[in-house]
Amino acid sequence: MVEWLAGNRIRGTSAEKPTLGVSGVGGWKELARTTLDSAADTITVSSLPDKRYYTVLTNIIGSGSTWCDARLNSDTGSNYALRKSLNGASDTTSINQSSFLIPPNTFTSSYFMTAYISNLASKEKLGIENCVDGSTAGAGTAPERYEGVAKWTNTADSISSFSRRNDYTGSFDTGSEIVVLGWDPADTHTSNFWEELASVDLSGGSADIIDSGTISAKKYLWVQAFLDGTGEIDTNFQFNSDTGSNYSNRRVANGGTDATVINQSNIHLSATLGSGSKCFQNAFIVNNSANEKLVIAHNCTADTAGAGTAPIRDEVVGKWANTSNSITSVQINNVKAGSYDTGTIMKVWGSN
Repeated sequence: MVEWLAGNRIRGTSAEKPTLGVSGVGGWKELARTTLDSAADTITVSSLPDKRYYTVLTNIIGSGSTWCDARLNSDTGSNYALRKSLNGASDTTSINQSSFLIPPNTFTSSYFMTAYISNLASKEKLGIENCVDGSTAGAGTAPERYEGVAKWTNTADSISSFSRRNDYTGSFDTGSEIVVLGWDPADTHTSNFWEELASVDLSGGSADIIDSGTISAKKYLWVQAFLDGTGEIDTNFQFNSDTGSNYSNRRVANGGTDATVINQSNIHLSATLGSGSKCFQNAFIVNNSANEKLVIAHNCTADTAGAGTAPIRDEVVGKWANTSNSITSVQINNVKAGSYDTGTIMKVWGSN
């Protein structure tokens, strides 16, 4: 039997997998990457093939105070406009800019950004970006979060290069990098960027923890979970089963005021959810062994069944202050009286 899971994914036996009429199946493919081997103020990924959609992963290891804007195709004209928010504050807008800058102030630490860009040559290029700033090192300081949307008004060219620039007093340190992934409806390759590392589902009963088990130490992790609750549940991340006070995070529900917690035993992902809640979680993590692990997560929760009740949204950034080990297992814990029921599933993908 084939089952439909969250995100229109399916699960079935090998015999039930369809025979594809093409040599590959497509997917997010790494198009280009630039990693700094010495400190610099610019990182550029160039010679990008023309793909319909891009995902851009940016990991900046800051040295001193840095400022991180972006340009497409080295365009320095007043051809960018954007809208952004810091830590859930009121939106600010900028028009007729020579670059787009989602973070509204300087960084003094490492940070991680995910960006999604629509790239049709004849249309303005539209982007969505989320960023977690580790802020002061250690679990005693909560991270900061930035979110924004931007457009590049060029309607004649597809994107062929992507740059991050610093014009402040510090620099991007060795190891900072940009990775650009591409996807196009015509793609039939099998060289996908994301490798499945773990797939765990509660098919035999309820539990208060869903654990990936040991996974390969990959630089970038993508975690998705569908949590089927029975009774009250309250969810959080732990890594490598670390229960020490080594986590901090910032979370906001339904666009309200950000709440921060420090020196925690986990990264808090959601508010307390009522009996029978269904929660879909999506998270990206940068996982350098020598740096704090930075997390960007979004949740959608159906707290009450039916279209008569709106779902709950949570936006979360977090950090695990461990600077000695890579993440080699992921736990999603429940700390309330209820439990995760049959049908709960977690998927973990990774890539270096």
